[in-house]
Amino acid sequence: MKAMVMTRPGRPDVLKLVDMDKPAPAGDRDVLVRVHAAGVNPIDTKLRARGTYGPSNENVILGCDGAGVVEAVGSAVRDFAPGDAVFWCHGGIGLVPGTNAEYAVVPEHALARKPESADFVTAAAAPLVLITAWESLFDRARIREGQRVFIHAGAGGVGHVAVQLARIAGCRVAASVSSEEKARLARELGAEETILYRERDVARALLDWTDGAGVDAALDTVGGAAFGELIPAVKVYGDLVSILQFPPGADWKTARIRNLRLAQELMLTPMILGLDEGLRHQADILRRCAEWMDEGLLRVVVSEVLPLHEAARAHERIEAGGMTGKIVLKIA
Repeated sequence: MKAMVMTRPGRPDVLKLVDMDKPAPAGDRDVLVRVHAAGVNPIDTKLRARGTYGPSNENVILGCDGAGVVEAVGSAVRDFAPGDAVFWCHGGIGLVPGTNAEYAVVPEHALARKPESADFVTAAAAPLVLITAWESLFDRARIREGQRVFIHAGAGGVGHVAVQLARIAGCRVAASVSSEEKARLARELGAEETILYRERDVARALLDWTDGAGVDAALDTVGGAAFGELIPAVKVYGDLVSILQFPPGADWKTARIRNLRLAQELMLTPMILGLDEGLRHQADILRRCAEWMDEGLLRVVVSEVLPLHEAARAHERIEAGGMTGKIVLKIA
C-alpha cells in the first residue's frame, strides 16, 4: 500500500510517500479499513515537528482522522462487516499507524458508521474536532440550555463545530474571528455575537454582551495570552476550558477570586493511556454527531482537499495559521 511516513522529526519535507505491506487485523476485535480520506489537524504538524508519543520517531504514519470502507474484520467483531462505511479518530500519534495511508487497522470500539449525508472527505474532516469540541463543552464545561458560551476562533477547525454544538445545546454563543468573512461563517453556524479580535478587545466585548456578568463558559482554542485575557470575562463560578496547555504567568489570582472552574481538554488521552472506555465514549460522540449531521443540524467545513502525496503542503497550510474549517487528504 501507499503510505505517507514521517521519516524523522523536522520540517514538512520529512514526510515521504513510500510503499509498505498492507496490514491485517492483528486482534480478534480489529477492523481493517480501506481509507478513502484523512483529516489533517494541528496535532499532526506538532508531532511531525517535535516527535511523537511513541518509542520511535522514524517512519511513523501520522493522521488521527479517517473515513473509509471496512475490508476485513477480526473473528470477534460484531458491529461491523465488510462494506460498511465508517469514520473514526484513532492512531497517528506514534503508538499505532495512523490514517495517512491506503489502509488502517482500527479497534472496533473506536469506529462509528459514517454519516449517510456526508461524503468520505467531509466525514474524514470531522472526528477529532467533533470529539474535542464535545468533550470541552459537555464533559469539561458541562454547558446547559440558556447559558452564554464563548468560543475562540469560531471559524477554525474545533471552533466552527463548537459553535454549532453549543447552539444545539440551546446556548447563546459568541465567537472571536479574524475577518468579516469568518464572522459571516460563524454567524451562519449559530454565533449570536462575533468579535473581530484585531479590532476589539475580546474580554471587553464579552462583558458588554453579558451586561458585565461574563460568560457562563468559555472555550480557549488559541492559548497563550488569549487564555489569560478570558479570565475576567468568565462569570463568577463559571467554566474556562482550554485545548492547549495553560500558559505561565496567567492571572491565577483573579481566576481564584472568581472561583472559576478551569479545565484542560486533550482528546488524545484515551489513545496515549490505552483507555478503551475512553475510546468507546469518543465513538459514541461520533455516532451522536453523525445523527445531527444527517438531520442537518451540524456540518463540518472543508476548506481544501489535497492528494496524499501533498501531505507536506497540508502541514504548511496549517502551520501558516488562519485556517477556516479543515484540510483533508483524499486517498481513494
